[in-house]
Amino acid sequence: MATCEVSYVDSDGVRHSVEVDADGLYEAASLALRTFDQLKCAPGIASPLKVEVRSVITHTLTVRKVHDWVTGGAKSLKEKILKERLRTLINIGEEHL
Repeated sequence: MATCEVSYVDSDGVRHSVEVDADGLYEAASLALRTFDQLKCAPGIASPLKVEVRSVITHTLTVRKVHDWVTGGAKSLKEKILKERLRTLINIGEEHL
């Protein structure tokens, strides 16, 4: 089962979306149509439905690993700026570098 966001744009240009848990494309679309109908905003018969599968990726790391990464060297200017911003967020000052 996957979480899916199903959406459509109505004739006024307003985007409507709902999240559903489904085993497949047609189940996701059917569950969304039922929800849109219950909310009194059902799409027309020719309305395109956009079904986006949301995948969940989980990463686990230690606080030490975070500290080591933000205080380590940067491979680019963009990464250097990011690490400086993150050091500020977690309050790691210059004394730790």
